Amino acid sequence: MPTLPAYDGTELAYHVVGDGPPVICLPGGPMQASAYLGDLGGLAAHRQLILPDLRGTGRSAVPQSADSYRCDRLVDDVEALREHLGLDRMDLLAHSAGTNLAALYVARHPGRVGRLALITPSATGLGIAVPGETRRETAQLRSEEPWFPTAFAALEAITSGKATDDSWQAIEPFFYGRWDDTARAHQAAKDGQKNEEAAAVFGAEGAFDPDATRAALARFGGPVLVLAGEFDLNSPPGPTAECAELFPHAEYIVQPGAGHFPWLDDPDRFVATTARFLGRQS
Repeated sequence: MPTLPAYDGTELAYHVVGDGPPVICLPGGPMQASAYLGDLGGLAAHRQLILPDLRGTGRSAVPQSADSYRCDRLVDDVEALREHLGLDRMDLLAHSAGTNLAALYVARHPGRVGRLALITPSATGLGIAVPGETRRETAQLRSEEPWFPTAFAALEAITSGKATDDSWQAIEPFFYGRWDDTARAHQAAKDGQKNEEAAAVFGAEGAFDPDATRAALARFGGPVLVLAGEFDLNSPPGPTAECAELFPHAEYIVQPGAGHFPWLDDPDRFVATTARFLGRQS
């Protein structure tokens, strides 16, 4: 597996899937190993996917300082990867909480990014919150599902501050467009892939300056794709549309029937959308 040294000597690993011009794919979690992205539903047939394991996750080493897990400090790791790959400019794809890292990278290095694809973005670092009522309204779209009563009761417990560990497990079906064997296997595989210590530091005090980042994104001249899932409880279409509005040249698309992992729910539709946007050029 290819690796590179970070600015502080931490060994960073990345996976390479597919052929063609590369696109750097930042995982969410935050701080989850990139394995859950797979080949993004077959996108690797159109572009070479570079899937970094952020420091302390997957095959990447644990750094000496836990402070280096902070999102703004991870920008230097992304830049080190770009330099290691010899790319003057790179296309960047980010999923969920990876949006925060992608946004900070674009703000700091706008000339190094060609196309930017944000997939079901979670953008708390940009000052975009998801109210509990919005989550409940999104959840109600699944009211005909057999698992809905148990899952919705758990969601109400979470949004009212009465969550238990079982509550978080019970709402997992809301994150998938279909709670089938594929979704269950994907959810089960994610267990143990997240560095909880790193996730707690990712958004620590000082990591984000939403006003400054939003101002920088408003000056970004590259094309942007913002893709939401119709049923996504984590990143509902409304707040996701707010993310698209931060960019002067953003295309906003809602994938019908999709949850938080749209490449699983309808791979053909997801790949058609993202491959068309990314094209064959880096």
